[in-house]
Amino acid sequence: MVINSFTNTALQNAFNEFGAGDNLAMFAGDVSNKKTGEELVKIALEKFGSVDVLINNAGIFESKPFLEVDEAYLDKFLSTNLKGTYFTTQSVIPQMLKQKGGVVINIGTPLVNHGLGGWPATAPIASKGAIHALTIQLAAEFGKQNIRVNTVAPGVIRTPMHGEKADLSAGLHLLNRVGEIDDVSEMVYTVAKSNFITGAIINVDGGKGSGHNLN
Repeated sequence: MVINSFTNTALQNAFNEFGAGDNLAMFAGDVSNKKTGEELVKIALEKFGSVDVLINNAGIFESKPFLEVDEAYLDKFLSTNLKGTYFTTQSVIPQMLKQKGGVVINIGTPLVNHGLGGWPATAPIASKGAIHALTIQLAAEFGKQNIRVNTVAPGVIRTPMHGEKADLSAGLHLLNRVGEIDDVSEMVYTVAKSNFITGAIINVDGGKGSGHNLN
């Protein structure tokens, strides 16, 4: 497995947390730059001999009123979320074509189809909506070559991005709790192993995409 982060410190911490053994490699770089994806492919081929699964999970999410969004703010989300997914995928597809198979798993959000009044976030949601659309189109373009492309769309997950405030969002989910990292990783693993799933947007969201509690 090859892991990536924009910052060396975060990457090294993850590398050590995963055991830092021979089955793991790392590369720091900005995924919105296609050269980062190309380097990840190079490392994977040198160390492991193939590129079987790509998980595009680099992403940022913030809230800002629509009328206050300027071009620089919008570009921040388009670069990390959309360009990162787009160009990293573009880097791996040639190798997957050579192998006659591969899996791409993107990370989206159920908020693409479930708006929240009172929490303005048009910039990140627009970028994630593009990822959902990209997923379906890539699945169509490369399905005959045995390359599967899917999106896993989590609800609020207990990660450092939410800090200690994650549980305040419990009521946004029908299960009245936020998700855990394992809830998402188990689905990503399932999608990677299931040979007949492609072009799918799979919510792992405690029912967030279907509705929410009023209390």
